[in-house]
Amino acid sequence: MDDTAASGELADGIDVAPGVRIPRAEIEARASRAGGAGGQHVNTSSTRIELRWNVRQSRAIDEQTRQRILEKLPTRIDADGALRVVSSARRSQLQNREAAEARMAELVAGALHREKPRRKTKPSRAAKEKRLDEKRRHSERKRNRRGGADD
Repeated sequence: MDDTAASGELADGIDVAPGVRIPRAEIEARASRAGGAGGQHVNTSSTRIELRWNVRQSRAIDEQTRQRILEKLPTRIDADGALRVVSSARRSQLQNREAAEARMAELVAGALHREKPRRKTKPSRAAKEKRLDEKRRHSERKRNRRGGADD
């Protein structure tokens, strides 16, 4: 059952947040050779994956969502309005694609996440009294350490 869900997800798009899905048709994927260690396999296989999703031209999101993504990810989005994610850590193209898609979903979900506003609270009477009592004790301790004119 997990295999069919995964293959269905591959066909439709990438689920990012409730109500937000990036269609695979809007994602441009490019494979290239990965650099670094790995021997001859790295030099002959195009396993590095670069995914580009144009946030400005996407029809999958509304204007408010688009603005939020553009505001929260300014360093990740190029001049054309494309969000670019690269993965070359894995040995196969499929694994790198999955990793890049997961990273893209994570970035967009993070940009769309809203923190709950903090509710201001007052310290309780007991907390105030405890704080003032501690201040008095501290002050008295310092006063007792001082040498008086008697010494």
